[in-house]
Amino acid sequence: MQESVYDVAIIGAGPAGATAAAMLAKAGKRVLVVEKQEFPRFSIGESLLPQCMTFLEEAGLLDTVLENAGRLGFQYKEGAAFYHQGNKVNFDFRKKYSEGPGTTYQVKREHFDQLLAQGAAEKGAEIRHGVELEAIDFSDPDAVKLSLFSDVGAMQAKARFVLDASGFGRVLPRLLSLESPSDFPVRQAVFCHVKSELTGGDFDRTKILITVHPQNPEIWYWLIPFADGTASIGVVGASEYFSESDNEKEALWKLVREEPYLLEVLGEYEVIRSEQRITGYSANVNRLYGDRFALLGNAGEFLDPVFSSGVTIAMQSSSLAVPLVLKELNNEPQDWQKHYSDPLRVGITTFRTFVKGWYDTRFQDVIFYPEQQQQVKAMICSILAGYAWDTSNPYVRDSERRLKVLAELCG
Repeated sequence: MQESVYDVAIIGAGPAGATAAAMLAKAGKRVLVVEKQEFPRFSIGESLLPQCMTFLEEAGLLDTVLENAGRLGFQYKEGAAFYHQGNKVNFDFRKKYSEGPGTTYQVKREHFDQLLAQGAAEKGAEIRHGVELEAIDFSDPDAVKLSLFSDVGAMQAKARFVLDASGFGRVLPRLLSLESPSDFPVRQAVFCHVKSELTGGDFDRTKILITVHPQNPEIWYWLIPFADGTASIGVVGASEYFSESDNEKEALWKLVREEPYLLEVLGEYEVIRSEQRITGYSANVNRLYGDRFALLGNAGEFLDPVFSSGVTIAMQSSSLAVPLVLKELNNEPQDWQKHYSDPLRVGITTFRTFVKGWYDTRFQDVIFYPEQQQQVKAMICSILAGYAWDTSNPYVRDSERRLKVLAELCG
C-alpha cells in the first residue's frame, strides 16, 4: 500500500479545489488533490459572476482563462436579464456599486474546471483523478491519514491539513457527521443543453436570461448562451410543481412550453445534451472547520442556483482559507471562526436573503419595479455580480432589513 506525505490534501478538483491548490502550490507547499471523477466532466453552475475574476487573478489562473476563452467557447458576459409577463429588466454589471471587474464568462464547466485543474497542476499541485477518499483519521497529532481508493487499488496519504472541496459529494460532512438540514424547501432543477442561434425575442447573448413562469412566480427558468452556438436551459421549482410520472424530458419541456417568450428566444433548437434532474440540492453544515480541516464551497453550504452564486462562494472560501492554512503550516494558531467562518457567512447570508426574497416574490417586486432608483439599482447589481462581501454596500451590511424596506416601497 503506497503512502505519501503532503502539506495539504484537497478533496475535489472543481473551482474551489483548483484555486486553493494553485495558491498553495504558488506558496511552495506540497499539495495533493484527489478527484473522484475523470475530467472533463459535466457540471451545472455555468454562469460565472464578475467577482470570480478577482479570485482567479489571486490564484494566478486569470490569464489561463482569458487566453483559452475563445478556444473553449466561453461566452463574454456583462449582466443579467430578467423577464416576466412582458416586463424585461436588464442589470449591467459594469454599472455596479462595488469596485472590481464588471464582466466575466458563461462557461461549459467540463472545460472550465479542467482548465483550472490543469493550471493548478502547472503551478506544482499533484492532481489525481479517479481517486476517492474512503476514510480519514485525525488521531495522529502530526499528520492526518487519508485512506484512498482507485481502480488500481488502495493507497494512503498523509497531510498536515485537509481542505474539502468535494462540492455536492460533501465528503467530510458525511464522514465526520457535520451535515445539517437546510431550511430551504426541497426544489428540483431539470435542464439540458441545446443547439440554437437564440435569435428571437431580442435576446442579448452577453447576459444570462432569468425568466419567471407566467402564472407561478416560484417557478423560474435559466437560459445561458455559450459562444459556440449552444446554450444551457433549465427550470427550477418546488418538487410539488413536477409530476412524479414525468421523466426529465417531459418535466423540462412541459414547463418551457408554458412560457411563450422563452420559446420565442429558443426558436429552432436541437437537444445535444440530454435532460437531467437534480432534486433537494440545498445543503448546510453545523460548522465549516475543525481540527486540521476546513470545508470549501458547496461542501459547506449550497443555497440555490437562481443567482449563480455557487462558484463565487467556492472561490471566496478558498481565498479566505488559504492564508489561514499557510499560517497553520507555520505552526501559528489561527481563529478560524473569526477569519474564515464569520467572513464567509457574510456573503452567504447576503445571497440567502435575496434567494429567499426571490421565492417569496419580494425581490421579484424589486427587480420588476418600473421606477428604479439608479443608486439602489447599482447596489443590487453589485450583489448580482457576486460582490456579496462588500460591507460598504448597505444591502450587504444589513441585507434583510434593507430588502424588507425596499420591497415594501416597490410592492
